Amino acid sequence: MPNMKVKTILVSQPEPKVENSPYFDLQNKHKVKVDFRPFIHVEGVPAKEVRAQKIDLNNYTAIILTSKNSVDHFFRVAEEMRYKVPEDLRYFCQSEAIAYYLQKYVVYRKRKIYVGQKDFADMSSLFKKYKDEKFLLPASDQLNADIPQTLNNLKLDWTPGIFYKTVMSDLSDLKDVYYDVLAFFSPTGIKSLFKNFPEFKQNNTRIAVFGSTTQKEALDHGLRVDIMAPTPEAPSMTMALEKYVAEVNKAK
Repeated sequence: MPNMKVKTILVSQPEPKVENSPYFDLQNKHKVKVDFRPFIHVEGVPAKEVRAQKIDLNNYTAIILTSKNSVDHFFRVAEEMRYKVPEDLRYFCQSEAIAYYLQKYVVYRKRKIYVGQKDFADMSSLFKKYKDEKFLLPASDQLNADIPQTLNNLKLDWTPGIFYKTVMSDLSDLKDVYYDVLAFFSPTGIKSLFKNFPEFKQNNTRIAVFGSTTQKEALDHGLRVDIMAPTPEAPSMTMALEKYVAEVNKAK
């Protein structure tokens, strides 16, 4: 593993909108340059294609929301289908952040909103209470395997719908740009790297990955993974980067 100092990091996600992001702390504390560039982006599936999946929004009494994207694209499709969202529709949100985001579209206190802890499986007790609902899961074309598994184990009446797709971004302008560390958050991000740069050679570039599926994709592509998150010591990507940079950048 190269033990060279880190001066530049490319994070394959959009730049954080908050001023107090830990990425900016990392940048200031260790005097490293952190750039942000999404390697993948989300594109909405038109209502016509959602209909072709035999989905009629009138048939459902509950919506399962696993991300902010699923919130945005459910309401976008509803509008495209001229579907008036009923006030008694139940919303099952995987986390508090998603439930909070829902306020962009609905008056919170007047709606039936149920919130999980963090992981999808944590919502099982909520689903059990409302097992007679007809659930719709508006999601992307890349659904985590634990989601259908959890819903099927509970024997719920549920329908998955592809409301948006994860697409690889065009990164051709980065052709001659070199970074000490590349940070990835999904298997598709790794695929995007090799789609854009089929000749990519890792050499001294450190690869940071979040999650075991991203790690597997990196290894399958012959990459050496130098920085791994989450771990007990580094539950987030920023903490893993901070730990690594502090180690290799200390005065030799």
